[in-house]
Amino acid sequence: MERQGHWPCSQVDMPQVECKDQEPQLLGESQEQQQGEESREEEAGRGPASANRQLMMLEGKSGPYFSSLDSSINILKKRAQELIENINESRQKDHALMTNFRDSLRIKVSDLTEKLEERMYQIYNHHNKIIQEKLQEFTQKMAKISHLETELKEVCHTVETVYRDLCGQPEATTLEEEQTHKDSEC
Repeated sequence: MERQGHWPCSQVDMPQVECKDQEPQLLGESQEQQQGEESREEEAGRGPASANRQLMMLEGKSGPYFSSLDSSINILKKRAQELIENINESRQKDHALMTNFRDSLRIKVSDLTEKLEERMYQIYNHHNKIIQEKLQEFTQKMAKISHLETELKEVCHTVETVYRDLCGQPEATTLEEEQTHKDSEC
């Protein structure tokens, strides 16, 4: 069973956060409190012009501060996004490397298996030739043993026949031997 794509190559996503140029509202301060302060300033004799002047001073100071902060945040976001992209590229490279390694290993194992199988069949053929030669020798020797057995049986039968013939006429043989022995003495 072949498993492909089993590497956890999930991409890391960077959430996109948009920062709008908003004036930060101080915690616990509402519009009613701001209006109350403005009326107190007017009562103190400063008037709306004074409030505008203070607001311009605050904006003049906070404008560069917030734009600097926004640019720092944007730089950090870009850097984080670059790091995430680098991680994703690295994972893709690792996945490609492992895929190539697996394919290369599969090819090498297949080649090695074919060579081993070929060598095994060569050994089988060599052994088959040896076994065939030994079987042929065995068959020839068995045929020779069978022939010798037949000859031995014939010899045994002949000896048995001769023995019967000799045993059937024991007196005649003895008389002839005596006669031959007497003739030779004379």
